[in-house]
Amino acid sequence: MISKFYNIFYGGLALIFLATPLILSAATVDDVRVWRAPDHTRLVFDLSESVKYKIVPLTSPDRLIIDIQDTTLGVQTTKLDFSLMPISSLRSSTMGKNNLRIVLDLKKPLYPKAFILGPNEQYSDRLVVDLYDQNKKSTKPASIALLKNNHRDVVVAIDAGHGGEDPGAIGPKRLLEKHVVLAIGRELKKLLDKKRGYKGVLIRGGDYYIPLRKRTSIAHKKRADIFISIHADAFNKPNASGASVFILSRSGASSETARYLASRENRTDLIGGSGSVSLDDKDHMLASVLLDLSMTATLSNSLVLGTSVLKSIGSIAKLHKKKVEEAGFVVLKSADIPSILVETGFISNPSEAKKLATKNYQKKMAHAIFKGVTRYFSTNPPVDTLLASEKSRVHGPKIYIVASGDTVYRIAKRYKISIKKLLKHNGLNNSQINIGQRLKIPDV
Repeated sequence: MISKFYNIFYGGLALIFLATPLILSAATVDDVRVWRAPDHTRLVFDLSESVKYKIVPLTSPDRLIIDIQDTTLGVQTTKLDFSLMPISSLRSSTMGKNNLRIVLDLKKPLYPKAFILGPNEQYSDRLVVDLYDQNKKSTKPASIALLKNNHRDVVVAIDAGHGGEDPGAIGPKRLLEKHVVLAIGRELKKLLDKKRGYKGVLIRGGDYYIPLRKRTSIAHKKRADIFISIHADAFNKPNASGASVFILSRSGASSETARYLASRENRTDLIGGSGSVSLDDKDHMLASVLLDLSMTATLSNSLVLGTSVLKSIGSIAKLHKKKVEEAGFVVLKSADIPSILVETGFISNPSEAKKLATKNYQKKMAHAIFKGVTRYFSTNPPVDTLLASEKSRVHGPKIYIVASGDTVYRIAKRYKISIKKLLKHNGLNNSQINIGQRLKIPDV
């Protein structure tokens, strides 16, 4: 009897252990989120754990099949708004015992890229599906706003931090950093566009995520003269307060706050999954060498720009530090565009969050940044702009500061003069020039 009892007991126990992994292995989709970006639509499936998946695009009609192994749908998807999306609807069904099938009905052909993201400070495991619009190849170069006599506008790239599934810092009453900084960025663009000789370009024009290095890439394509990244971050102590301006540091952060903020911002690149779908970030060694060769002049100009903006912000807000700080923000790593990061305040501070949430204060902050930018360009106008043309008529000959990638040939071609004339005007015996060198441009 005892032997029979043990056989039954251990046999039943074995069955329980065999069955348990099947129960525990089933993941659930806890939420589905969707955003529209200028060139793609992003779907994010929040998961209880990592999963295996397969994606199959189909035609006639256009649709996308997403099969997720050992997963169940634990959320209602009927409330998803596809009105402005190239997606008609989302359907789901169970395949086999425990496999989830998602069917996306599409309004047009789309090109999918998908990847898994692990948990971070804000989210659990995620399956991210990016649906790219059909590529439209264009031979047009990046546009430059030309004015009279071929003099262009100064182009200011305005980068509102975070966006889409990355809300940034979260303040009292669920105040999201991504919304605050986009509102400030839009106000700044309005001010710049109204100012003669200026043009504002929003890196992120809506509520969607852009990987950090792609933000500087967009600025390059728009031929930006400066890059301003706007944030309203949080600190691990709610009493931290005050606005700040940062430039890139090659030797490390200048304060513990700067180190904390930089590491926090840089981690958001994992949210976008840029490392999973792009090869842009692979050549860190090459990037490091290029930075060492060409960053000196750019950092110098970034410091002048940052100091000007910080001075203006100090007229409307408390400053966290009275000088421009340095930190290793990825988004500032542009070798040839003066770049600053503006922390408009600490959204984790209740009193500052209350101000940042108001339209009036957002306009004040945008105007302060605008004043700092225009003050900077009043003494540092790019050579081929309307501002430089008007200044030269008042202050004398044109001066060009050599930047990364410049050659005597390129500079001479830009000003429609001969290389010989440019060299002679500057007393040069050969074509060797250095970054930061000032060249006098002769009249044509």
